[in-house]
Amino acid sequence: MVEAGAIEDDEALSPFELYALHYAVHTGRKQSDNFLHADPHEAGADLHYFIWLARRGEEVYVIDTGFAQAAAAARGRTLLRKPADTLKLLGVDAAEVDQVIVTHLHYDHAGTLTDFPKAQFHIQVAEAAYATGPCICDPRTRATFDVENIVDYVRSLYAGRVTFHDGDVRLAPGLWLHRIPGHTAGLQSVRVFTKRGWVIVASDATHLYANMAQKNPFPIFFDQQALLAGFERLKALAPSLDHIVPGHDPAVTRAYRAPDPSLNGIVVRLDEPPVLSWQELSR
Repeated sequence: MVEAGAIEDDEALSPFELYALHYAVHTGRKQSDNFLHADPHEAGADLHYFIWLARRGEEVYVIDTGFAQAAAAARGRTLLRKPADTLKLLGVDAAEVDQVIVTHLHYDHAGTLTDFPKAQFHIQVAEAAYATGPCICDPRTRATFDVENIVDYVRSLYAGRVTFHDGDVRLAPGLWLHRIPGHTAGLQSVRVFTKRGWVIVASDATHLYANMAQKNPFPIFFDQQALLAGFERLKALAPSLDHIVPGHDPAVTRAYRAPDPSLNGIVVRLDEPPVLSWQELSR
């Protein structure tokens, strides 16, 4: 349950800057790769891969750690730049980051953990149990995880660098984690207070704008009904649909402005209003 008093306190504080950083792409997809209910013969949208950054003065929170070249080669993705190198474009050294939020443990969100040697990793209890428990006996379920990433996660756990959360939590003033299962058992979206109000980094609670708009899920999920309920949860948490940012939609890099022209298509500011509406983006 979100505490109303805490929200009011958060809104009295300085806002976070919030960025989406595009580091990889997957092309040549079919509609059926992106939607549960789709014609398998129709071409589909590309997927873009992002990590996110919330920054307020000296406070830095990295959201997800992406993947590196080995995973890109194994899975037919194009790595444009390593996530750590993308962070450098905003003056952030991954080796010095001390707070990382892992939305879930799929290969494209929890790779390169070793590039963040000082970080405390924040994860939901249910996600840790899911990624290391009986569900992984199913080869189709474990296909979306990378065993080396999970080993890195366990090493971080044994080093005392994992903080577990069980449900919604105010991680810091102006920054909340919300467990929204469906895609995985313990996926968490991140709600950040910015100069345009509360913005939700949905991660894979909705891959594309259209998944939520059409109530047509991305076809990889743990629990379909929970995933559909998650769409409604996102709407309830957000001031408007324009404050919800999907996890993999190429339209994100068109909808928001870059902080500098040299970063067009690479980094966009989510703390500034989009130049396209949610309705335009979800068609």
